[in-house]
Amino acid sequence: MQIGIIGCGVVGAAIAFELSQTHQVTVWDARSPHQWQATRAALGVLMAAMTPKLKGKHLQLRLDSLRLYETLIPELEALTNLSLPYNRQGILHLCFDGDELNRWSRTQQARAQQGFHLDILDQENLFQTYPHLRAAHLWESKTSVVGAIYSPQDRQIDPVALSTALIAAAQKNGAEFYFDTPISSFKSLRGDDPQSLTDVCSPTESYPVDWVIVSAGLGSTPLTTTLQQTVPIYPVLGQALHLRRQHPLVDPLPVVNGDQVHIVPLNASEVWVGATVEFPSEVGSSIEADPVQLKELHQRAIALDESLAHASILRTWSGLRPRPHERPAPIIERLPGYDNVVVASGHYRNGVLLAPITAQKVRQLISN
Repeated sequence: MQIGIIGCGVVGAAIAFELSQTHQVTVWDARSPHQWQATRAALGVLMAAMTPKLKGKHLQLRLDSLRLYETLIPELEALTNLSLPYNRQGILHLCFDGDELNRWSRTQQARAQQGFHLDILDQENLFQTYPHLRAAHLWESKTSVVGAIYSPQDRQIDPVALSTALIAAAQKNGAEFYFDTPISSFKSLRGDDPQSLTDVCSPTESYPVDWVIVSAGLGSTPLTTTLQQTVPIYPVLGQALHLRRQHPLVDPLPVVNGDQVHIVPLNASEVWVGATVEFPSEVGSSIEADPVQLKELHQRAIALDESLAHASILRTWSGLRPRPHERPAPIIERLPGYDNVVVASGHYRNGVLLAPITAQKVRQLISN
């Protein structure tokens, strides 16, 4: 069976690898191979067990996808001979309110039943284990940290390295990738209800397909509009920083989360800090990165970890996340009116986390 995938960010790459194990796969992306867009904007924080929700469909997706990573990473490393920067040190969520800290005991019990472990650390235990966080406080109110939740099974992965490995592994399975190749139209069998697409068309070539997977992030909206079944997905901008401490800390370290900030350790000295959440002034309008919000993000990070106060800024960057309009993220479903089109897009802030489970859900949709 010939599968066509439009879009090759981390989600499209995961789908390509999954389906290339049993099908012929062709992938098209309008961008060049080194322009990662939403994937490069992500920090790769795989926060699943740390989620405060006790149950629900979205929570289950997160937990299931996190489990898949434990076998996916060694499989990719064996197939590609690449060493993936996969942080297995967990996530540390800082708490600044005693009631909040106590409320986590319910989540802790729920996670235990779901096969995940959470540690609730009081202030003394937190400072003993992570002395560099002794001065942690909220940036605006100056409220000091009172404890933390530690999730040893949550993870972090470099999104670009992961996507590169997924593409390389899919290519080993025979998948073909066409970058700098925008898809402009489709061919279908006329008169069918639901319709069945037969070809995916670039400006210069037509490719026969049995199934089409639309996984193009923000580009999914114009593609589905071409098929008269618009799936509205709009951008939310995120900014981040890459910092280097003056004095290295003891390595390895977990991801630190608190006060709307992720501090992602890359090594003993360097961290990523992110990310802002910036919405357009009107739905569908463009967004410009706000330097004030980036400065606030930096200050919030310093408030959590004072060792970042004199850290040098190696670079800053921003990217657009695809967020579904007036419906939950992500979208993983057949496109109405078509019997061989699946939309797997609009993952918003969880594209990296949900990439493996999305690939499995797509496989189930085309198998059914």
